[in-house]
Amino acid sequence: MHADKSSRPDALIDFVVKFREFGIIIHDGGSSHIVICYCPWCGAQLPGSQRDRRFDELDSRGIDPGPKKSRRVNDDRWLRSAQ
Repeated sequence: MHADKSSRPDALIDFVVKFREFGIIIHDGGSSHIVICYCPWCGAQLPGSQRDRRFDELDSRGIDPGPKKSRRVNDDRWLRSAQ
């Protein structure tokens, strides 16, 4: 029913695959979230965001990470191929 997870009022946590990043959704009509490092329910440490590493890796390969790029750049395949 909802095209975007951030438009669902009952959706609280977001996971961004290309950054392997967890966040609390900001319900203001946009798609923003606040990155979190710990589970809000149990307090366990979450895996760290790979946002900076992603941009460094793509830059080292000479790849523009713009939004219109291929799916291999906008999912987590970049990280698997870098390991």
